[in-house]
Amino acid sequence: MTSKGLITLVHLYPREMSIYGDLGNTRCLASRIRRHGYDVAVHDHHPGSDLPDEPHLFLGGGGQDSGQSRVEDDLALIADRLRGWASAGVPMIMICGMYQLFGNAFITIEERELPGLGILDVTTRGNATRMIGGVVLDTAFGEVVGFENHSGSTVLGAGQAAFGSVRAGSGNNGRDGTEGAVTGNVIGSYLHGPILPANPRLADHLIAGAAERATGRPFEPGDLDDAVADQARQRQVRRLVRA
Repeated sequence: MTSKGLITLVHLYPREMSIYGDLGNTRCLASRIRRHGYDVAVHDHHPGSDLPDEPHLFLGGGGQDSGQSRVEDDLALIADRLRGWASAGVPMIMICGMYQLFGNAFITIEERELPGLGILDVTTRGNATRMIGGVVLDTAFGEVVGFENHSGSTVLGAGQAAFGSVRAGSGNNGRDGTEGAVTGNVIGSYLHGPILPANPRLADHLIAGAAERATGRPFEPGDLDDAVADQARQRQVRRLVRA
């Protein structure tokens, strides 16, 4: 089969910020990109390494406060490029710790403030109590399921759109019914799982944007069978919401 094009996928800090299975998102995207008929180049970005000149899709995962501290200096070095790509519409999905760092600031439980990129208008504060468990959301991509495990409590800025509204679980802070944040093609969320294998519509939304940037043409999806993923998602919805 002739390739429809080459998509460059960048995983930010897979060693420091991928402790809750978020590497599965990289594997899911790479697999689905190939199944849709495109080639994919997966670039793992580590502190001190170079970024590709023309990335088409970014993702990042969760980590402990110590992991966030280890990537802080490098993130500051590439911050302007990430902001530029985000403004230009490059699709990005940032989970948990990287979601927090894509916000305005993360304030640790020891009151140390880690400055964020400000791509998402959110601010997070560490707490002694963790929010753990299954989550069901209503989103623009339909029902989205995942698993949250975070002590950070995130508040959206005025006018900042949430990724979804919570039907089960805690979400951003356990109080306002929001989960995650969306600005342009940048999505931040607390959902592990990992989130993308169980929510193929969300995965394909990211791939579509990346394919269009990579080829200059509309996304040409393949005929994928997502029956198993759909069944898994529906079971979680029934267990958490409809039981």
